[in-house]
Amino acid sequence: MYAAPDSTAHRPAFDSPPRTPLDALVIGAGQAGLAVGYHLARQGLRFLLVDAASEIGHTWATRWDSLRLFTPAEYSSLPGMAFPAARGTYPGKDEVASYLKTYAERFDLPVMPNTRVHHVDQPDDQQEGLFRVATSQGTLWARQVIVATGPFQQPGIPAVAGGFAPDVTQLHSYAYRNPTDLPPGGAGNVLVVGAGNSGLQIALEVARTHRVHLAVGTRPRAVPQRPWGRDLFWWLTKTGAVTRPSSSPVAAWFRKRGGDLVIGTSWDDIDAAGIHIHPRLAAADGHTATCADQSQLDDVAAVVWATGFRPDYSWLNVPGVWDGHQIAHHRGATSVPGLWFIGLPWQHTRGSALLGFVGADAAWVADQVASLAPSRTSGRRGRSR
Repeated sequence: MYAAPDSTAHRPAFDSPPRTPLDALVIGAGQAGLAVGYHLARQGLRFLLVDAASEIGHTWATRWDSLRLFTPAEYSSLPGMAFPAARGTYPGKDEVASYLKTYAERFDLPVMPNTRVHHVDQPDDQQEGLFRVATSQGTLWARQVIVATGPFQQPGIPAVAGGFAPDVTQLHSYAYRNPTDLPPGGAGNVLVVGAGNSGLQIALEVARTHRVHLAVGTRPRAVPQRPWGRDLFWWLTKTGAVTRPSSSPVAAWFRKRGGDLVIGTSWDDIDAAGIHIHPRLAAADGHTATCADQSQLDDVAAVVWATGFRPDYSWLNVPGVWDGHQIAHHRGATSVPGLWFIGLPWQHTRGSALLGFVGADAAWVADQVASLAPSRTSGRRGRSR
C-alpha cells in the first residue's frame, strides 16, 4: 500500500549496512518505477520505491490543465492493469495521475513518498558491493538500484531568458497551467519558445485569448492523430516502429526521420489560430526579442519556454555512468553491476519512455535484477519490511 507521508513504517535510517539489505531500491515512483515495481513483486524480491513527491501521480497532476495523452486509452496501460477509459479516448492528465495512484494501491507496491535522494555511491569498505543511498528520510542500503526518475527532471531554459525585463512573465511549460497564468490579453505579446508537442498545444490554447508568437528552431514533422482512419499508435504498433529495438533498421529510420513527431497538431492549425511563426530566438533585451534572422518582436509581455528538460544525475556518485550529459547504458544496464535505468527516451525502443509501452523494458530489467538477487523466493510478495 502507498504509505502516507507521516508514516513511520517506511522510514529506515540505516547509517551502516543492515543485516539484510534490500534486494533492490527503485528511485522514482512514476510510471516507469511503478511498472518495474510490479515485476519485482512478481519475482518475489525485497524492494522499495522512493519518490520526492508527496503523492503518486504528482508529475502528471501538476502539468497544464488541458493536457491530454496523445496515446489512446488502449495504448496507455501499465502491466497487469488496463487504463480505465474507453478505447479511442485520450485521457487527461488528472486521469493519468489517478490511474497511477490506483495502480500502486492495486498491487500493494511499497512506496516511500517525500523522500528526495541526495547521493548514491558504493563505499569502498563494502565488500558486498552494496549501494548506499542517502535520502531526506535517512540512509538506505540495497544490493541493486534502479533509477526511474524519468525524462522530466530539470526544466531547460536557455541563457537568453536573462535578457528579458523583470516585469516580463516567464514560465517553463512545466509550470504553466492555463492562460490565466499570463498577463491579460491586451497587455502585450506572448512568445512561446519551442515547437514540440507541448509548445504547439500551449500556443494554440493561449491564442484564444492572447496575441501569440512562436519561435521555432527547426520545425518538427507534424502527423495527424488518426491517419487513414486509425489512431497513429495503431499504425506505429503494427509496423513495429514503436516497439522494435532502436538498433533495428525500422527503428533507426524512424528515429532519424521522425523521432520527435508533433502529434495531432498541424502547422495549418497554427496558421488558422493567427499565431505568428518566427525563427529561433537569438537574443532578448527588455521587452524585445530578436530572432536568428535578426527580425524583432517588440512589446513582449510574457514568454512560455517549451524548451524541454535536461537530465540531472549529479547525485549519482558512481563512476563510469553519468558524464554530465548522458547515461552510459545498454538497454538500461550500466557497466556497474547492479545499477540499472528504466524509462529513458529510446532506452530500448521508441516506446521506452511512454506510459503504455514502458512495461516491456520494466519486465526485462526486473528479470536481470532477479537473476542477481540472492534472496529471491518464488511467490513471495515484494515488501520492504
